[in-house]
Amino acid sequence: MAEITAALVKELRERSGAGMGDCKKALVESEGNVEEAIDWLRKKGLSAAAKKSGRVAAEGLIGVASSPRVAAMVEVNAETDFVGRNEAFQNFVSTVAQLALTIGEDVEALKAAAYPGTGRTVAEELVQLVATVGENMNLRRAKVLRVESGAVATYTHNTLKPGLGKIGCLVALKAPTEEDAIVTLGRQIGMHIAATNPAALDVTSVDPASLERERAVLVEQARASGKPEAIIEKMVDGRIKKFYEEVVLLEQIFVVDGENRVSAVVKKAGAELVGFARFQLGEGIEKEVGDFAAEVAAAAGIKQPA
Repeated sequence: MAEITAALVKELRERSGAGMGDCKKALVESEGNVEEAIDWLRKKGLSAAAKKSGRVAAEGLIGVASSPRVAAMVEVNAETDFVGRNEAFQNFVSTVAQLALTIGEDVEALKAAAYPGTGRTVAEELVQLVATVGENMNLRRAKVLRVESGAVATYTHNTLKPGLGKIGCLVALKAPTEEDAIVTLGRQIGMHIAATNPAALDVTSVDPASLERERAVLVEQARASGKPEAIIEKMVDGRIKKFYEEVVLLEQIFVVDGENRVSAVVKKAGAELVGFARFQLGEGIEKEVGDFAAEVAAAAGIKQPA
């Protein structure tokens, strides 16, 4: 058997695009024969998957899962919206969300976890899925919320099937018991969060830099009125209060009734809103904007006009 050197692994990696670990394993399986190692990678779908890894993946699904007093949410991306309707992809997202309930929100720990019934890790199962479906995919992020008593409710928007959608929300409500009314309220607040996208739970958790930037803008706007500084200060304080009502969850008007603040609704239910999370599919990912007509023309060998 040929010695599996670093140079040999590097050569295979450059030719196949597969990961270092997979290349080393392929060379071991093929007893150091690079050509046979390439075939081994291709059979496993690893070479094809690696070549797709550079493509932008901003579509996919948000998956949520829950059990008593805990809920989890994950985002798994793919290249096209079409893949979100693939049953194998949907099953993968649902399974990973379930795993996050016990493993937690550390993405690397999730990737290293055993994927049920396969003998593979989550990361390895995703590679298999990439090879099967033919698109780049990525387990991007995860979030887990827990309460000692009460409930963590889930909500998905643009839902394809239960627990899978384009926007996902978790709402942690601390309460004496996990009553149906508390879970229902949590889902309603999740709907509210999906619609309003609040930046903070309460006034004290507003990002100081965002607050300072907003205050600076409001001060300049108020000074343009030509009023005395004492009046300007009062004007700014009033506008900061309005700013809180726009970006702070507990200060917002509850979209379900359109009258009461979220804080008042939660208090009336005998609960305390202690945390929330909102994932919107693809947010923050820079998407490639292509010229579809040009792509078709290039594929057909048609020269485009200058």
